[in-house]
Amino acid sequence: MIKFGVAGNSKSFYDEGHVSTTEAAAWCAKRKIDIFEYSFGKGVNMTDATAEKIGKEFALHGVEMSVHCPYYINFANTERENIEKNFGYVLRSLAKLACFNCGDRAVFHPATQGKSSREEAFARAEKNIAELAAVIRENGFDKYKICIETMGKLGQIGTVEEVVKLCSSADFFYPCIDFGHVNARTGGSLKTPADFEEIIKIMSDGLPFEKVDKMHVHFSKIMYGPSGEIKHLTFSDDVYGPNFEDLAEVLVKYSLNPVIVCESDGTQAEDAVAMRRIYEDTLLRIS
Repeated sequence: MIKFGVAGNSKSFYDEGHVSTTEAAAWCAKRKIDIFEYSFGKGVNMTDATAEKIGKEFALHGVEMSVHCPYYINFANTERENIEKNFGYVLRSLAKLACFNCGDRAVFHPATQGKSSREEAFARAEKNIAELAAVIRENGFDKYKICIETMGKLGQIGTVEEVVKLCSSADFFYPCIDFGHVNARTGGSLKTPADFEEIIKIMSDGLPFEKVDKMHVHFSKIMYGPSGEIKHLTFSDDVYGPNFEDLAEVLVKYSLNPVIVCESDGTQAEDAVAMRRIYEDTLLRIS
């Protein structure tokens, strides 16, 4: 089944007086939010005991959890010491996912181009991510879906085509298609259902159907400029896009069952609920 979730807590969560992530479990369940993505964006500093406590609360309320690995991961780095550190960032994130014990997905950013040519940076990232796959297997984390994310800035490795190629190196690597990122780095190319369908076709040409069907999705509207992504917006924005209605048509057309995590700026819960409504309305209309 398709699932809708949130990246972290909405502004409304805090406005209602909540402070702890453990409280988010019941809060999300009340709103029929299926999955909560916990970000270790600034580092994996949570204790195992805390992770177990949070995970038990989410499991009790029937809400799954995914994790986002640290944002500063860069598998195109030229220094071997830094690549080893990146392996550690992913492994520690997966260890916490295991402690949560109520989900099976982790997301990571692949790489930054830096001063290298695009070809050189991608080749390094491809080699190091293939090695990451071996490290993941050695540590027993290959039962999880580990999702490689499309990126929003032109200087980052993470086009749809690049992510598809990177995901081919292991059966547990799945695409995380951030449609806001794709739209931002292409100057607003996602304007119609056909534009979204083209992305599905690119993935279908390069990956098994299971990886397309069960892909991880990040969705939000994003402001962009000449270099790509600037900042995340809310669904109330009517300038930048993309619009979820267009993606919903394609998901229904291809009968896809992804996990869709909303990353709107402070309204992720409200916008996730809106996405579910749009999807269900589209399903009724088309079927």
